[in-house]
Amino acid sequence: MNRETRRRLTRELLDNAVKAPIDETHELLQRHGALRPGAGKLSSVVALSLGFLALLAVLAFHFPQYLTTPDLRHQYSIDVLRQLLLVALLVAGGMSLGNLVLGRQRNLNLVAFALVLAATALGGSRVPVGNFPDHTPYIGLDWFILDLLGSTLVFVVIEKLFPLYKGQTLFRAEWQTDLKHFAVNHFIVGLALLSVNFLLHHLFGWLVSSGFQQAVQHIAFVPQLLLCVLVADLAQYWTHRAYHEVPFLWRFHAVHHSVKTMDWLAGSRQHMLELMATRVCVLAPLYILGFSEAVMNGYILIVGFQAVFNHANVHLPWGPLKYLVVTPDFHHWHHASDEEAIDRNYAAHYAFLDHLFGTAVKSPKVFPEKYGVVGDYMPDGFVRQQLFPFRRK
Repeated sequence: MNRETRRRLTRELLDNAVKAPIDETHELLQRHGALRPGAGKLSSVVALSLGFLALLAVLAFHFPQYLTTPDLRHQYSIDVLRQLLLVALLVAGGMSLGNLVLGRQRNLNLVAFALVLAATALGGSRVPVGNFPDHTPYIGLDWFILDLLGSTLVFVVIEKLFPLYKGQTLFRAEWQTDLKHFAVNHFIVGLALLSVNFLLHHLFGWLVSSGFQQAVQHIAFVPQLLLCVLVADLAQYWTHRAYHEVPFLWRFHAVHHSVKTMDWLAGSRQHMLELMATRVCVLAPLYILGFSEAVMNGYILIVGFQAVFNHANVHLPWGPLKYLVVTPDFHHWHHASDEEAIDRNYAAHYAFLDHLFGTAVKSPKVFPEKYGVVGDYMPDGFVRQQLFPFRRK
């Protein structure tokens, strides 16, 4: 065997050693369905996910002025985040190395271990964070990482403990599309907040009365919070109803309704323009009324939880509470394509609004039979769904 042949064979071996793990990882990300127990697939997915998120977290430590959200980085503890990052690296590294030793899912775990090595080589949890400018353009990478981890840990557990559809898998069909929606919605948080704040100040600033706002802020915390949620839900109800009843607006809202399997990730599917427009319409009255900062923080926690929880694959015995607040059972009917569910159950927080305005679902059935838009005409894929409203009919 001559030298040129040996070089060629060496190059082919190296290419295959790199290409095979990447190809298998890409193939995994295209699949859906249940993970077969006992084959190391679940631990490999956990290791791969944690390794990827840990690498993103290290990058956020290196470039906090561009990759972290100002409102968040003033709240959380750097030391706690370092500890979480260290735990993620240890878990991902331990799982991937253990699977490699046992010969399970070798290619996937090679990629996971490579991600851990890359994150460690870049400084791991010991990346120094010095002073940096606070008013730079940014991507909400930290918000994406923390929310994805938190939502997965909390809502996946709830879905497994109290499932509405017991046979539904974690990696259901089209989960990849909804994860892209989830990521983009978090990454553009800076642009969204900037746009919303600009529109609020320029469109509604003239309506603000400092005396009236001070009177609102003097209301006790709990009744002020309940009032804040009510005002927001009234604005959301009529905005949401307009999306259904105005054909042009429906083309944007149909993206959200095109999801055919309901779970905690399903609520992330949303057109970016609808996301910003709805926030302006809902936040405008709150901005005008001038609710206190503590109340607004409470409202953000409530809307953040309900936006995910009400789409989740969860069923609980709600009793009379189902007539007062929006639950997953209530909101699932809104996403149903059953005839009696069309253009019903608009509220996001208070279910009694739909009963008050005559838009609550009335059906002898306990649960819907199918979800999605009638006719199933929405294309799959994040980019195609963002372009859908602008296509010719």
